[in-house]
Amino acid sequence: MAGPTADERPTTALLVAALAFLVHSNLFISTAATGVALSTILLVGLPPDPVALFIVFAATLFVYSLNRITDLDEDRTNVPNRADFTERYGRILFAVGMMLYLAAIGGALALGLPGAPFLVLPAVAAALYSLFRVKQLLLVKNLIVGVSWGIIPLGVAVYYGTGLTPEIVFLSAFFTVMLTVAAAVFDIKDIEGDREEGIRTVPIVFGLRKTRLGALAVTGLVAVFVVGLVALGVVPRRFLVLLAFLAYVAAYVPFATEDRGPLFYGFVIDGEHVFLALLVVAMQFF
Repeated sequence: MAGPTADERPTTALLVAALAFLVHSNLFISTAATGVALSTILLVGLPPDPVALFIVFAATLFVYSLNRITDLDEDRTNVPNRADFTERYGRILFAVGMMLYLAAIGGALALGLPGAPFLVLPAVAAALYSLFRVKQLLLVKNLIVGVSWGIIPLGVAVYYGTGLTPEIVFLSAFFTVMLTVAAAVFDIKDIEGDREEGIRTVPIVFGLRKTRLGALAVTGLVAVFVVGLVALGVVPRRFLVLLAFLAYVAAYVPFATEDRGPLFYGFVIDGEHVFLALLVVAMQFF
């Protein structure tokens, strides 16, 4: 089979460079978090609100931009290209994230939005994860990531004043569990650097094979719960779209190895939430 032509190679290189920028700059992960909010809003039957989506995007950009700076030593071993990017642009991006986050808080307070004081929670999560180094404890950092993303549906409930409906509670639990799984799988790429820093992660303690098998097992159990809750009428039938999300997760887990690059982890894995949001948006037209 012939390889790429001379004309195709520059295009491919440009595409890879663009994707790398989106991943390293945290713009893609912030878009993914916004996708969680959008998926929640549409699945529970609420009208999308740009302000709510902006708040999620800004808070995520702030948290991850801070984390990139505090994790610089580990990234020099685990993800050298990302470390180089952070050294060049990290502080600028952190400043942008900080300004957007403060703008979100200020705007929420000025508009008198419900739950505006709870916007300090991303800063608390960032401090715990990035500054107080609680991530050195086994599973703690994975749970912090999972719970932080699982709060997004709760934030949607507060913003729209819906209360804790079964749909909201379920989506909060769903994203908490699946983000905890994704965070554990994500740690596979960081084994070398985490071991040097004395950080006990699931792949280091249990090994790669058990980590992948555990991720697949949890994903399968969550799929059973989704089907069961829909069958019992606890959540609407449209929630079956989450099975496509779970299939996406099950498809990438076997390929998670130490030698996979940042685009696999930062684009393919983090892209699961963009994938779900696109599916949920598409559902609105059928």
